[in-house]
Amino acid sequence: MATSQPTTAAAPKKPAKARGKAASAKSSLSHSQDTYTRWFREMYLMRKFEERCGQLYIQQKFGGFCHLYIGQEAVLSGMRQAIRPTDRVITAYRDHAHPLVLGTDPKYVMAEMYGKKTGTSKGKGGSMHMFDKERNLFGGHGIVGGQIGLGAGIAFADKYRKEDHVTVCFLGDGAARQGMLYETFNMAMTWKLPVIFVIENNQYAMGTSVERTSNVTDLKTLGASFEMPSATVDGMSPEAVCAAIAEAAERGRKGEGPTLLDIQTYRFKGHSMSDPQKYRTKNEVASFVERDPIVHVRSVLLDNNWATEESLKAVEKEIKAQVEEAIKFAEESPLPDPSELYEDVYVQTDYPFVKD
Repeated sequence: MATSQPTTAAAPKKPAKARGKAASAKSSLSHSQDTYTRWFREMYLMRKFEERCGQLYIQQKFGGFCHLYIGQEAVLSGMRQAIRPTDRVITAYRDHAHPLVLGTDPKYVMAEMYGKKTGTSKGKGGSMHMFDKERNLFGGHGIVGGQIGLGAGIAFADKYRKEDHVTVCFLGDGAARQGMLYETFNMAMTWKLPVIFVIENNQYAMGTSVERTSNVTDLKTLGASFEMPSATVDGMSPEAVCAAIAEAAERGRKGEGPTLLDIQTYRFKGHSMSDPQKYRTKNEVASFVERDPIVHVRSVLLDNNWATEESLKAVEKEIKAQVEEAIKFAEESPLPDPSELYEDVYVQTDYPFVKD
């Protein structure tokens, strides 16, 4: 199948101006009040959780690396609306928001940030290795591009067992240059695996722009030589993300194989907390901040009389309190016992190829 670029999901190549009230007119809405209400709660939780993580990191409450998701929330909210709870998700190391949108209690995510025993990975993973088996989150992964092959493997297992699941495999625009991607694309198309490869294209691989990393800047074309259906998606719009992922998921469930989505989003903060951000201008950042997806969804709720300023402020207050409770839980949780070093380690005692 040739590559396609649905007009409903197309993203502008240049930073667009802020959305006006026309974007939230009743006639243009494709989702219900309940959906927009949930989107607001989800995205606001992700935003406030990440803001507090940034503050706590500066206070040296936890160490390691810390990659914030601020600005990219529409990608996950749109995805969550488009998939089933039984579908699988795997991602890279900018992963704090993924368990939150899938329903993991924020206190367990925060405890993992602190390296505490009550964390999602028992304090062994930290910021870059969130995991929740019950919600089919198969981890954040610190090796750039390492999750690409794993995502296809999960989809292969589901197809092999004849289980009706789709895997959403997230990667960054920098990981799209890894050799793993091309080998995986070939296998995924050959076996028609039910996997959606989502490039969370936030324009920069660490501090290097897409334009400087490759002659090919239209990332949806990376699937062309494999005849993988591909599209460019406006990642600042939960509506566009939802439509694109829903279409890709339907294709996967029908046995038609994988899809590549170049979801163009933007991180309002640096690559990590140690990033001075000298590679981009304040005007560039400001042009994307004008398209803040939380502001957009908030406007939809207000313009359609689905919420009032007072009710939204009450939601914001509730979520802020929830984040503070998560911090308190993390602060009071115990550190792992040293004996945990020997737990959750795979050992095959009768492995036949070990020679003394």
